[in-house]
Amino acid sequence: MAELKNPNLEHAGFDKAQERRLVRKLDLHIVPVVMLLYTLSFLDRVNIGNARLYGLQEDLNLDANQYQVAVSILFVTYILSELPSNLIIKHYVSPSRWISIITTLWGIIATLTGITQNYGGLVACRLLLGLVEGGLFPGLTIYLTFFYTKRELALRIGYLFVSAAVAGACGGLLAYGIGYMDGVAGLRGWRWIMIIEGLPTFVLGIATWFVLADDPETAYYLNAEERQMLVDRKAEQIGTTDVFEWEDVRKGLKDWKIYVFCAGQFCTDTMLYGYSTFLPTIIKAIRPDASTAIVQVLTIPCYAVGAIAYMAAARYSDWRQSRGPVVCLFAAVSVVGYALLVSDVSSNAHYAGCFLVAIGFCILLKKDPDMYEGTL
Repeated sequence: MAELKNPNLEHAGFDKAQERRLVRKLDLHIVPVVMLLYTLSFLDRVNIGNARLYGLQEDLNLDANQYQVAVSILFVTYILSELPSNLIIKHYVSPSRWISIITTLWGIIATLTGITQNYGGLVACRLLLGLVEGGLFPGLTIYLTFFYTKRELALRIGYLFVSAAVAGACGGLLAYGIGYMDGVAGLRGWRWIMIIEGLPTFVLGIATWFVLADDPETAYYLNAEERQMLVDRKAEQIGTTDVFEWEDVRKGLKDWKIYVFCAGQFCTDTMLYGYSTFLPTIIKAIRPDASTAIVQVLTIPCYAVGAIAYMAAARYSDWRQSRGPVVCLFAAVSVVGYALLVSDVSSNAHYAGCFLVAIGFCILLKKDPDMYEGTL
């Protein structure tokens, strides 16, 4: 393929109608794929919470501490793999190939979790799952910067958070249905949850190899003019160099905003995964007389409301180009939600707190990875 030329950065002169058509085409070909990838990733990561109510803890003879370890140990390898994975995407393996590889691998691991027989096997599966899944979200956010401008990114990253909400809702719905398979082929319901929710990921991983373009030059769904416009838009925004230099890394590590961002993200992820993993358990504690199936159903509205909040905040954030006030507002909403959950109030008020916590996840829209794209 012919190399795309360098643009005149001072007079890009994009036709707005053409640019809108280009962005719509990108949304059509990119957004559904990345949303589905992150939906299945989030589902495979947190479905251990749904599986707990269908006998996982009893079958594997786990005490409370062992279950907590199995839940949290995934994030050890998850965290350790994030940065190396992004370096691989940026400099060694094309995005479509790397994302396809890690997706296929975690699909296999997630499925095999359904046949583990003891605590050690469960921990091993969780460690491996974190190792291969850790590169997906940072990889997808970097991937989106190859095609979208800073002004367009918040909404598209917002779609990923909608995917998390969709995964939560689908997880509850699937667990409700799969729970009725308890005993089929001699397998408990929790095993079927792991197997049935893991297999589609394996299939998607193989498909990603063929459907995900690596960059504007390999975007098969664009014509030559559209590819050139993508290159021009990116060059106008951040320049044309793509040479890796360690000095860029050192500059990034000296930027105080990175450390503030990391601290905020640590708090956010603690809230996100604590909520998403233990929501079925929380609702069971709120409604102890409810059946396991009903508990799974009651998780669905929480995530649905959260998804609506994600999109509303993302659109507003893009329109106003304002991140901080949105983050602070929805962080406060989550604080109110958690306050309700730990207060001595009625079960209905506790359940309302679950909705407020889900709404507050819009704080995650603070992610703006293009700010640091040049550092990796």
